[in-house]
Amino acid sequence: MNNKNSETLGTFDINNIPNLDVAVLGALELFQREKLPTIKLDTFKRPLVVGSGNAEATGRIIFEDWDAVFASESNYEQKLKDIHSIDSVIIISASGGKHAPLIAKRAKELGKDIALITNNPHAEAMQFVASDRVFVFPKNREPYTYNTSTYMGMILGKTHEDALNIQNFIEEHIKTLSMPDFSKYDRYFLIVPTRFSGIIRMLQVKFIELFGRKIARDVETSEYMKHAVTVVPSNELFISFGDRNMVWGASENRLNIPLPEYAGYATMMAIGYYVIAQIQKSKPPFFRENIVAYTKDVSKIFGSTISPIVE
Repeated sequence: MNNKNSETLGTFDINNIPNLDVAVLGALELFQREKLPTIKLDTFKRPLVVGSGNAEATGRIIFEDWDAVFASESNYEQKLKDIHSIDSVIIISASGGKHAPLIAKRAKELGKDIALITNNPHAEAMQFVASDRVFVFPKNREPYTYNTSTYMGMILGKTHEDALNIQNFIEEHIKTLSMPDFSKYDRYFLIVPTRFSGIIRMLQVKFIELFGRKIARDVETSEYMKHAVTVVPSNELFISFGDRNMVWGASENRLNIPLPEYAGYATMMAIGYYVIAQIQKSKPPFFRENIVAYTKDVSKIFGSTISPIVE
């Protein structure tokens, strides 16, 4: 197996931060080598699943077939207060730090069973969680906020998709596509199949992290596109995944990205991130130019050191 992307992730420094596609392929390489833990929580009947940003979206994907309540760091206390049937709390956090210890501490104070799904074997939140309720997933060294191997591993732990099959599909069917000149556009509309509605927030967040407000973007399902999301036209590129877009945008402003028949959420995430990386390559290095200053500022906010490179 070729591990060139994993090797890049293991050696890069702040001056040569890799683009997102390296993180995608490196994650798929990792999951061909590493075994993923099984999340077994049979005693949890109606959990509150809590996460921040893409961790919240990951929780919604993993537990979409549970009788679960979902929350973020902003509203978990209100959910615990108002929904009395909640018997447990599942915290999704790559680092197991920042908001995670506060959420775990509050859940313990309320006498709730707690589980932690993380990538950090030394997570601060672990002090509030029984050892058999902590599930530590493998991860790669990545730029801060990329969180590709982290959440992809958790999703694969649920869907059991084959990482090698996903990598081969990207190499053979996505990498070989004739891509448009992404530098011509500063507005993008991503259209995903309805069965992947849970990926919308993850794709939106990745645009925000990489481009801020310098790039406009929307992400909706193919079914939601029938509603009033294109009333005001603009010169944007419509990128559809799986289902071919024959309606939205001028024909020259459409890009159709195939999905394999076996695609689950991990495949959709990998291919979606890989395509976003092609946009990233066509733009100035906004992320690389700003991530050091950002992590310095956010370290002050959280009162702990946050590095631009997550080891």
